[in-house]
Amino acid sequence: QVQLVESGGGLVQAGGSLRLSCAASGGTFSSSAKGWFRQAPGKEREFVAAISRGGSGTYYADSVKGRFTISRDNAENTVYLQMSSLKPEDTAVYYCAAGRRVLATTPREYDYWGQGTQVTVSS
Repeated sequence: QVQLVESGGGLVQAGGSLRLSCAASGGTFSSSAKGWFRQAPGKEREFVAAISRGGSGTYYADSVKGRFTISRDNAENTVYLQMSSLKPEDTAVYYCAAGRRVLATTPREYDYWGQGTQVTVSS
Protein backbone atom coordinates (compact mmCIF):
# COMPACT_ATOMS: atom_id res chain seq x y z
CA GLN A 1 0.00 0.00 0.00
CA VAL A 2 1.49 3.30 -1.12
CA GLN A 3 0.93 6.34 1.08
CA LEU A 4 1.48 9.86 -0.25
CA VAL A 5 1.78 13.01 1.84
CA GLU A 6 1.88 16.45 0.21
CA SER A 7 3.38 19.56 1.76
CA GLY A 8 4.49 23.04 0.75
CA GLY A 9 1.17 24.70 0.01
CA GLY A 10 0.28 28.13 1.29
CA LEU A 11 -0.71 31.68 0.44
CA VAL A 12 1.34 33.55 -2.15
CA GLN A 13 0.89 36.71 -4.18
CA ALA A 14 0.40 36.59 -7.92
CA GLY A 15 3.75 36.24 -9.66
CA GLY A 16 5.26 34.38 -6.74
CA SER A 17 6.56 30.84 -6.42
CA LEU A 18 5.94 27.75 -4.32
CA ARG A 19 7.42 24.28 -4.29
CA LEU A 20 5.17 21.37 -3.40
CA SER A 21 6.59 18.09 -2.15
CA CYS A 22 5.03 14.66 -2.08
CA ALA A 23 6.66 12.07 0.17
CA ALA A 24 5.85 8.44 -0.50
CA SER A 25 6.02 5.40 1.75
CA GLY A 26 5.15 1.77 1.16
CA GLY A 27 5.42 0.03 -2.18
CA THR A 28 8.35 0.70 -4.49
CA PHE A 29 8.57 4.41 -5.19
CA SER A 30 10.74 4.17 -8.26
CA SER A 31 8.43 1.70 -9.98
CA SER A 32 5.43 3.99 -10.19
CA ALA A 33 4.70 6.96 -12.34
CA LYS A 34 3.67 10.12 -10.51
CA GLY A 35 1.35 12.99 -11.23
CA TRP A 36 0.00 16.20 -9.79
CA PHE A 37 -3.62 17.22 -10.04
CA ARG A 38 -5.57 20.15 -8.63
CA GLN A 39 -9.14 20.85 -7.72
CA ALA A 40 -10.69 24.26 -7.25
CA PRO A 41 -14.01 24.74 -5.40
CA GLY A 42 -16.94 23.66 -7.55
CA LYS A 43 -14.70 22.25 -10.28
CA GLU A 44 -13.55 18.81 -11.29
CA ARG A 45 -10.10 17.54 -10.46
CA GLU A 46 -7.78 18.46 -13.31
CA PHE A 47 -4.41 17.23 -14.49
CA VAL A 48 -1.39 19.45 -13.85
CA ALA A 49 1.77 17.45 -14.55
CA ALA A 50 3.13 13.91 -14.75
CA ILE A 51 6.56 12.32 -14.60
CA SER A 52 7.82 8.92 -15.67
CA ARG A 53 9.33 6.32 -13.35
CA GLY A 54 12.92 7.36 -13.96
CA GLY A 55 12.15 11.05 -14.25
CA SER A 56 13.28 11.50 -17.83
CA GLY A 57 9.79 11.95 -19.20
CA THR A 58 7.43 14.74 -18.18
CA TYR A 59 4.13 16.10 -19.42
CA TYR A 60 2.23 19.26 -18.50
CA ALA A 61 -1.20 20.73 -18.87
CA ASP A 62 -1.19 23.65 -21.28
CA SER A 63 -2.31 25.97 -18.49
CA VAL A 64 0.92 25.45 -16.51
CA LYS A 65 3.45 24.72 -19.25
CA GLY A 66 6.49 26.95 -18.90
CA ARG A 67 5.58 27.93 -15.33
CA PHE A 68 5.54 24.62 -13.43
CA THR A 69 8.22 21.93 -13.26
CA ILE A 70 7.72 18.40 -11.99
CA SER A 71 10.68 16.38 -10.75
CA ARG A 72 11.38 13.37 -8.58
CA ASP A 73 14.11 12.05 -6.32
CA ASN A 74 13.81 8.29 -6.20
CA ALA A 75 16.49 8.05 -3.52
CA GLU A 76 14.36 10.27 -1.27
CA ASN A 77 11.00 8.80 -2.39
CA THR A 78 9.79 12.29 -3.15
CA VAL A 79 8.21 14.04 -6.10
CA TYR A 80 8.17 17.83 -6.43
CA LEU A 81 6.16 20.47 -8.21
CA GLN A 82 7.98 23.78 -8.60
CA MET A 83 5.43 26.49 -9.37
CA SER A 84 6.47 29.91 -10.64
CA SER A 85 4.68 32.96 -12.01
CA LEU A 86 1.62 31.92 -10.07
CA LYS A 87 -1.76 33.29 -11.04
CA PRO A 88 -5.00 33.59 -9.03
CA GLU A 89 -6.49 30.90 -11.26
CA ASP A 90 -3.88 28.47 -9.92
CA THR A 91 -5.68 28.56 -6.57
CA ALA A 92 -6.77 25.01 -5.71
CA VAL A 93 -6.08 21.99 -3.57
CA TYR A 94 -3.13 20.18 -5.14
CA TYR A 95 -2.96 16.39 -5.04
CA CYS A 96 -0.11 14.00 -5.65
CA ALA A 97 -0.91 10.65 -7.24
CA ALA A 98 0.89 7.42 -8.08
CA GLY A 99 0.03 4.88 -10.72
CA ARG A 100 1.29 2.32 -13.19
CA ARG A 101 0.54 4.11 -16.44
CA VAL A 102 3.34 6.44 -17.45
CA LEU A 103 2.44 10.09 -18.06
CA ALA A 104 -1.25 9.47 -17.47
CA THR A 105 -3.48 12.54 -17.45
CA THR A 106 -6.79 11.36 -15.99
CA PRO A 107 -7.53 10.68 -12.30
CA ARG A 108 -8.87 7.18 -12.96
CA GLU A 109 -5.45 6.10 -14.24
CA TYR A 110 -3.89 6.63 -10.82
CA ASP A 111 -4.18 4.16 -7.97
CA TYR A 112 -2.99 6.13 -4.94
CA TRP A 113 -3.64 9.69 -3.79
CA GLY A 114 -2.42 12.05 -1.12
CA GLN A 115 -4.70 14.14 1.07
CA GLY A 116 -3.94 17.37 -0.80
CA THR A 117 -2.35 20.69 0.05
CA GLN A 118 -4.01 24.08 -0.39
CA VAL A 119 -2.44 26.66 -2.68
CA THR A 120 -3.96 30.14 -2.64
CA VAL A 121 -2.74 32.86 -4.99
CA SER A 122 -3.87 36.40 -4.18
CA SER A 123 -4.17 39.10 -6.83
